[in-house]
Amino acid sequence: MGKDDLRTIILAAGKGKRMGSALPKVLNPLCGRPMLAYVVECARQIGSKQVVIVVGHQARLVMEAFSSYNVTFVLQVPQLGTGHAVLQTEDLFLHHEGSVLILCGDVPLIRVSTLEAFCEYHRSRESHITIMTTCPEDPGSYGRVVRDDNGSVLKIVEASDAQGEERDIREVNTGIFLVDTKFLFRAVRTIQPRNVQGEYYLTDIVYIARKEGLKVEAFLAEDPHEFIGINTQEDLVKAEMILKGRLNS
Repeated sequence: MGKDDLRTIILAAGKGKRMGSALPKVLNPLCGRPMLAYVVECARQIGSKQVVIVVGHQARLVMEAFSSYNVTFVLQVPQLGTGHAVLQTEDLFLHHEGSVLILCGDVPLIRVSTLEAFCEYHRSRESHITIMTTCPEDPGSYGRVVRDDNGSVLKIVEASDAQGEERDIREVNTGIFLVDTKFLFRAVRTIQPRNVQGEYYLTDIVYIARKEGLKVEAFLAEDPHEFIGINTQEDLVKAEMILKGRLNS
């Protein structure tokens, strides 16, 4: 993957019920700007030639708020999970030969430098999939990264589906992926909703790649704070404190 081949999908279709806000989750303000703005700008700053935002809940409001950002919108209705969200963008990538970066619209603290290192790692390892992982103190509701005895990534198990020792794994999936385009859409078409949530999990592409004998890598990021997902007003306050700390440092 050359630097000129990078495209980005940002997942921003969720309702965000726990936010307790009339706004779509990704429009909730972080230091005076919609949290989604930070993610879009990160994608631009690392040289992404196309930014596609998957919208769903209150889609019109999100599209209006970002109408001047030179992005492409794709509608996900109904919202059936992250794998289903990515599948909605397939027509935009039919002729794309490079890799696609997948970001989350509610993870606004990711640094440009971290994404640049992630992309370089993916290129240097010639990987079909690279997962951004980190090790928070409390893995909580994050999907666990399951490795074999040699340290190779086997699969990602969502927290709600984790059993026994899997729950004790500290290395987690941040929701950020870099994937070979052709493989990505071939894989998401085959995902089945065999899980507690009844959703099409994007994380299942890791298992699919391993089954096909393709190269799966994980990039372990040092600072878990970059990957705080904003799900509640408390999360938003915490993110504001971190962002203000950065600006003042």
